[in-house]
Amino acid sequence: MLTVLGFAMIATFLVLIMMKKMSPIAALVLIPALFCVAVGKGAKLGDYVIEGVGNLAPTAAMLMFAIVYFGVMIDVGLFDPIVRGILRFCKADPMRIVVGTAVLAAIVSLDGDGSTTFMITVSAMYPLYKRLKMSLVVMTGVAATANGVMNTLPWGGPTARAATALKLDAGDIFVPMIPALGVGLLAVILLAVVLGRRERKRLGTLTLDEALTTGTVTESETVLVAAGGGSDRLRKGTGSAGTGGAAPDDEAAEDAADEGFKGLDPHRATLRPKLYWFNAGLTIALLTAMIMELMPIPVLFLLGAALALTVNYPHMPDQRARIAAHADNVLNVSGMVFAAAVFTGVLTGTGMVDHMADWLVGAIPDGMGPHMALVTGVLSIPLTYFMSNDGFYFGVVPVLAEAGAAHGVSPLEIARASLVGQPLHMSSPLVPAVYVLVGMAKVEFGDHTRFTVKWAALTSLVVLGAGLLFGII
Repeated sequence: MLTVLGFAMIATFLVLIMMKKMSPIAALVLIPALFCVAVGKGAKLGDYVIEGVGNLAPTAAMLMFAIVYFGVMIDVGLFDPIVRGILRFCKADPMRIVVGTAVLAAIVSLDGDGSTTFMITVSAMYPLYKRLKMSLVVMTGVAATANGVMNTLPWGGPTARAATALKLDAGDIFVPMIPALGVGLLAVILLAVVLGRRERKRLGTLTLDEALTTGTVTESETVLVAAGGGSDRLRKGTGSAGTGGAAPDDEAAEDAADEGFKGLDPHRATLRPKLYWFNAGLTIALLTAMIMELMPIPVLFLLGAALALTVNYPHMPDQRARIAAHADNVLNVSGMVFAAAVFTGVLTGTGMVDHMADWLVGAIPDGMGPHMALVTGVLSIPLTYFMSNDGFYFGVVPVLAEAGAAHGVSPLEIARASLVGQPLHMSSPLVPAVYVLVGMAKVEFGDHTRFTVKWAALTSLVVLGAGLLFGII
């Protein structure tokens, strides 16, 4: 009964948010509360919620201060050169912009933290997508999938969990998986090319508006127009996005892009150009300390946000203004995390997640024993979406490894196969970082889910296929 109710609860949640019948926060709170009563454990709802909130409180604190920190870094202009560099590569071509999104997300994912990756990626790319009127779910889908592939790094979490659960060395799990993960990353780049071409076709041939040369265009203004509907004056002397953006010999258009189309207002009052290298050094030091685990991540971002505010805006009114400017994102994301605590608390506390895992493992035919690594890889795709990484790696993987060992399957193969589902996992409603992504990109979670799930699942299958082909799994 708990197995059926567990799957029913997850399905109800996904259907309601994808159909936009409820907001994610309301669905994350009310649906598990109703199911908790349905299983006869309504009296313990408070205990489950408090336990869930306690488990996710450090994550919520990290996200709150990380949003403030990176928000301040955007305000002071730290990412403006990144946006200009991406623009030089993209040259107003939607396909290049989507590819740039995938590459940027993959590079930033080296820090091992999904929330940081999404904050930096969205900060750099959002203005470009808005000005070109590109689909924002393309940005969130590509960024989440690229981050999911890179999330398998030993310091990213899943590999360490698999190593701990099966008492293996993380290096022995990860290093042989590099070729398969490389193929997965190439698949994400190819996906970005396909989606980018689709966006290019939808938007038509784009040209730079002469307003770019003024350098005063605001973020709400459209600075790129469809060639089919724009005037000759706007099209004259500009390159075509259909041929890769501005023509190489069109220096005027490229100069206009460098001077005026910076993605962020180049004249905003919050800029602190004299403190650029201080802010860059502070950010590098913060990310380095995070990777080296010198202190808990919430503490690092708390200290970083306080220092960034104090140095860049020494006057109290300015500090209050910056905090207020980012309060909407902070409330939206932290509220979503605490709402998710209700969902995970009920799912775990009532025992639903354990019964779901036992049912799935028990449904595996005995004849599949010698192929348990393949079974693990296939199961990791849905299970890491419907379960937390802790629940999957500490609850399910050891059982699968034990079943595989009885048929001569190495625990290392099971551990590697268990990483296959990570591209899809990063879009799971149980992953707090995904709410940072959709919140900052101003995308409905249901829209992101509908668009991303199929591509992320396909990427996971590509990684699995590559692992089998290379003999890794």
